[in-house]
Amino acid sequence: MKIGLDVFFEKNVSEYKGKRLGLVTNMTGVNHKLIPAIDLFHEHPDLHLTALYGPEHGIRGSAKEGEGVDSFVDPYTNVPVYSLYGTSKKPSKDMLDPVDVVFFDLQDIGARYYTYIYTMAYMMEACAEHGKKFVVLDRPNPISGTAVEGNLVEEDVRSFVGLYPIPNRHGMTVGELSLLYKHEFGLNCNLAVIPMEGWNREQYYDETGLFWVPPSPNTTSIDMAALYPGTCLVEGTNLSEGRGTTRPFEYVGAPFIDGYRLAKAFNEKQLPGVVARPITFVPTYSKHKDAACEGVQIHVVDRRKVHSLKTGLTLIEMIANMYQNDFQFVQYGENPRYMFDLLAGSKQLRDQIRNGQTQAFLDHCAEQTEAFNIRRNPYLLYK
Repeated sequence: MKIGLDVFFEKNVSEYKGKRLGLVTNMTGVNHKLIPAIDLFHEHPDLHLTALYGPEHGIRGSAKEGEGVDSFVDPYTNVPVYSLYGTSKKPSKDMLDPVDVVFFDLQDIGARYYTYIYTMAYMMEACAEHGKKFVVLDRPNPISGTAVEGNLVEEDVRSFVGLYPIPNRHGMTVGELSLLYKHEFGLNCNLAVIPMEGWNREQYYDETGLFWVPPSPNTTSIDMAALYPGTCLVEGTNLSEGRGTTRPFEYVGAPFIDGYRLAKAFNEKQLPGVVARPITFVPTYSKHKDAACEGVQIHVVDRRKVHSLKTGLTLIEMIANMYQNDFQFVQYGENPRYMFDLLAGSKQLRDQIRNGQTQAFLDHCAEQTEAFNIRRNPYLLYK
């Protein structure tokens, strides 16, 4: 198979000769030989790279989650790098003045919380406002393009981890999402998508033959990515989601948990495709830093049977019930908001978890994913 970046350099370069080009990318923007897109654009005699744009974590992936990224001049190419995760997440007119066309080459992980797909949305919006063409170099959805799970984000809890009404696990590539954004959500820029060749919707990333480059510091493996649409919700609680360990979003725990008891109770649920193992871990940063936590590691037994959202919600609901005096949903900001609500795309789910009603929530999700599947179908490039 060929990713959009490789297809572009084989077939489409001549169309952009003489244009001033911008590139939204980071360390994941590499071709099948691991050569960075930045180098490919900068060194090509017919292409003129005039600006780079960095998402969360920066173009080299050195910034932690949520950490602001500064603009600077890339020391390897002497091309200015404009931060799209600093004082503003939407590029200004000044940031787009150096370019005629903006290319997007970032590896998504298939969950709606991941900010790269909203960096793309804001760039599309800015390109529409300032008359710039926007080109998506498509890449695989690493957890396949078939499974769709979750609810649609409610209007009053939309944010940079859930900007549009898409489900937790959307089952789309970034190219397909850009078409959805344009035609369903009003981001009416001059859009072109360079599709992949030979990608099968049922493929997970490690079945493509491509090298896996982690899109962010805590995106460690395809198993982690398969669990993430569910276990990311742990971030909105006082439980550790495993940041500061070698298995983020696979480890879940806290100092007040009995790992053996939790693993036994979880495995009695017999959820498809997963099994829990009791663990003890000490996070090196983030929640419960340097404290001994007990909990579980969720092991993926059969990725095609896993329902990641049900897995994550079952675990959170179980802990909330077992440790009612210790478990909490966390608030942040000057006007306190629940991070969980923003991740969940719902203000009701917190109460449903406390009351043991997550199955009712999941039943409602099934109706919403059915509607979303109908809505997304015209934009699927790989049937």
